[in-house]
Amino acid sequence: MSNSETRVHFRVIMFMFEAGSRLHLQSIPLATASTIYHKFFRLNQLQDYDPFLIGAACLSLACKTEEESVRLRDIVNVCYRTLHKNKTQLEIGDTYWSLRESVARCELYLLRALEFKVQFDHPHKYLCHYLKSMSQWMEPNLWEDLPIARTAWSLLRDSYHTGLCLDHSPEHIAVSVLYFALLCHGTEMPFHKHTRKKWWQVFSEDITLVIIQTIISKIITSYDVENELPR
Repeated sequence: MSNSETRVHFRVIMFMFEAGSRLHLQSIPLATASTIYHKFFRLNQLQDYDPFLIGAACLSLACKTEEESVRLRDIVNVCYRTLHKNKTQLEIGDTYWSLRESVARCELYLLRALEFKVQFDHPHKYLCHYLKSMSQWMEPNLWEDLPIARTAWSLLRDSYHTGLCLDHSPEHIAVSVLYFALLCHGTEMPFHKHTRKKWWQVFSEDITLVIIQTIISKIITSYDVENELPR
């Protein structure tokens, strides 16, 4: 994938997250929408599609997949407003109906293109479990003073700007963002240097430090992409 394509995909995911926030979507529908988007463009060429239309259709499809009750009308209006911040609110008319029809048709096309395989096992439930265990292992004062959990959740959200969700297992991603969060705060698990089994292997037996470093490197690279975007 070229650098220009990477930047386009990053911008579209940013657009989807902003629209999702305005629609008050939960984290799982947003994760599903992002995964559908990345999966679709693993199979198709960017130049053949309007990526923002695909992004809007991914949001609509994800809401149905995750049983999040959001009207198509709201998705169309919010996506239009998010993409065209300087334009007036979209009124009911030819433009609205054309966009609505395009999103609906694109949603059906996505389903066929992905062979209706649009349900995914996300890292969120694993990260929630790992954080609970970690909070019991660490000193209470340290856990309360450092926003490790908040940082880990932010890193997980940011990981969806990349195709990590397609390349690595949800358990590995959850462990890696937790490892990264500890690095961000300059701390580590108590006594882990003196144990035969590393803490990350307690959470996921088949994970290695190389896998963790690979995932972290991909997340860091996504931040470099963000810095390259025009302001």
